[in-house]
Amino acid sequence: MIKDSFNRVHNYLRISLTDNCNLRCFYCMPEEDYEFTKASRLMQADEIESLAKIFVNEGVTKIRLTGGEPLVRKDAGQIILALSRLNIDLSFTTNGARIHEFLDLILEANITSINVSLDTLDADKFHLITRRDIFAQVMANIRLLLENNIQVKLNVVVMKELNDMEIVDFVEWTKDYPIEVRFIEFMPFAGNRWTSNKVVSMEEILQQVDSKYTYYPLAAGPNDTAKHYKVAGHSGSFAIISTMTSPFCGTCNRMRLTADGKLKNCLFSESETDLLGPMRNGEPVLPLIHECIGNKAKALGGQFSGLLQDIEANTIHNRSMITIGG
Repeated sequence: MIKDSFNRVHNYLRISLTDNCNLRCFYCMPEEDYEFTKASRLMQADEIESLAKIFVNEGVTKIRLTGGEPLVRKDAGQIILALSRLNIDLSFTTNGARIHEFLDLILEANITSINVSLDTLDADKFHLITRRDIFAQVMANIRLLLENNIQVKLNVVVMKELNDMEIVDFVEWTKDYPIEVRFIEFMPFAGNRWTSNKVVSMEEILQQVDSKYTYYPLAAGPNDTAKHYKVAGHSGSFAIISTMTSPFCGTCNRMRLTADGKLKNCLFSESETDLLGPMRNGEPVLPLIHECIGNKAKALGGQFSGLLQDIEANTIHNRSMITIGG
């Protein structure tokens, strides 16, 4: 069992397969011409499997694969199938662009839930945000997942004057489709030009939903990062991940393994622990895992807290989102 000094049990591991991506969302990737990590510095497929087994032996029951975009990695299918044999809850987060190429493998791996990042329902705005013209393909792939009875959770990063006017439109989508729309408060990372006045708070999101719909709260799971809601009569639901205005750190059970083999005990942790180097040198990594999680801060990586308007993004030391893996 992996515990931190606050007695939080960590049984959920997020593994980034790559910092590469086929989109260029400005809040995730600092620049269009981005220098990706060299393949030799990334965890190889067998190394990912070996590390995953160590975590599973220590009580991890859920693994989520992230990126970048995990499905752009050439051996992504091999990795997914290998991890699907570990008797865990396996899922991944994707931008949805390549789902149609992986559908048979997804079904073979018995993956029943997939998170799709989609920040707008407008094709032109999608092009503006992602700098790529593949909106129709992403929408077709979301429908493809639903047709194959795979649960779809939509991750929507909400930003003022960009897509906050679409909140009600996303909730409307849950009327006829069994999807969960997850509105995410805009978070600060290296290079994403975060300012507090771009954040749409949980309260503001609920106010917009309330302008058209009557909704009610759903029961939360023991380690939920999201607060869940449903509109009466709708097939799907919506949720809010309120990292900035109402953090959920007290029940956090998450660990993050970056594509280059560094363990982060929090999305906002300044420090990280190298597991890949010691493993390649034949050194034991289990003590490093326990030490890293044992040093976890009480909340938000120990880097910020308090009032939203008091946060200075340039004082937060962290990677860009694409190199962490979300």
